[in-house]
Amino acid sequence: MYQEKIISPPSGYLTFALCLALLGASIFCFVSESFLWGGILLAIDIFLVFPGFLIINPNQSMVLTLFGKYIGTVKADGFFWVNPLTGKRRVSLKANNLNGQQLKVNDKLGNPIEIAAVVVWKVNETAKATFSVENYMQYVNIQSEAAVRHLANIFPYDHAEGEETTITLKDGAEKVSELLENELNERLSRAGIEVLEARISHLAYAPEIASAMLQRQQATAVIAARKLIVEGAVGMVEMALEKLSQKGIVELDEERKAAMVSNLLVVLCGDKHVQPVVNTGTLYN
Repeated sequence: MYQEKIISPPSGYLTFALCLALLGASIFCFVSESFLWGGILLAIDIFLVFPGFLIINPNQSMVLTLFGKYIGTVKADGFFWVNPLTGKRRVSLKANNLNGQQLKVNDKLGNPIEIAAVVVWKVNETAKATFSVENYMQYVNIQSEAAVRHLANIFPYDHAEGEETTITLKDGAEKVSELLENELNERLSRAGIEVLEARISHLAYAPEIASAMLQRQQATAVIAARKLIVEGAVGMVEMALEKLSQKGIVELDEERKAAMVSNLLVVLCGDKHVQPVVNTGTLYN
C-alpha cells in the first residue's frame, strides 16, 4: 500500500528566466548562422527545460513518478519546476457529489424497497487514489452502491407490528446516515478517499407492494385513533358515573349502570351522529 509523500519542488520562475535566455541564445545563433549551436540550445530548451514546468491550481495536486517509481505529491499551489523526465498525474482535491441511482433491494424483513443516497467525498491521499485502485471515481461509485445495499439489508423500512425500539430506515435518519458514512469511510480508505457526508436521498416501497403497505399504514392509523377514542370514552363514562354518585342526582343499580355505560360508549365512540330514542317505559317493562 502506497503512503503519500508531500514534496516541495523549487520555484519555476528562475528556470523560466533560463528558458527565455536559452531561447534568445538559440535565436542569436541562428541569426549568426551558427545553426549547430542554435539547434543544440533550442533542443535543450524544448526537451530538457520546458517539460519540467509545473502549474498547480488551488485544491489541485500533482502525483510525480520517475521511471516507474513514486517520487511524491505536490499539493501547494503555484509555479514549480521538476525533473523533465518525471511523469505527472493531476488529482483534484475538491469535494465531489455522488448522487446515487435508485436501487431496488430487500430490507431486513424482506420487503422490496427503493433506496438512493447522496455522498460527499474527496481525495485525501493521492498516492492510494492513483496506485491502489484502477479508477478511483469508478471505485467510489461501486463501493457506495454496495454500502447502500448492505445498509438496506440490515434495517427494516418501518417498525414491525408491536415493535418500536428497532432502528428503521424511515425513522432513524441520523443513525442510519452515521452508519452509512462510517461504512463508506471503511470501504473507501483503500483508495485514499474521505467521505465528508452521506445521507439517504430517496426511500420508498417498491411499486408492487406500495399500495398494500399504504393500506397497512392507514389501518394502523385507524386502530391507533380508535384506541385513543375508546380510552377517552371510558374515562368520560367513569367520570360521569362518579359525578352522579357524588351529587346524589340519581341512584342507579347495576343493570341501569350497564345500560348507561352502553349508551354513552355508543355516543362517544361512534363515527356518525347518534339519533336519540325517547324511552317512555322502563328497563323492566
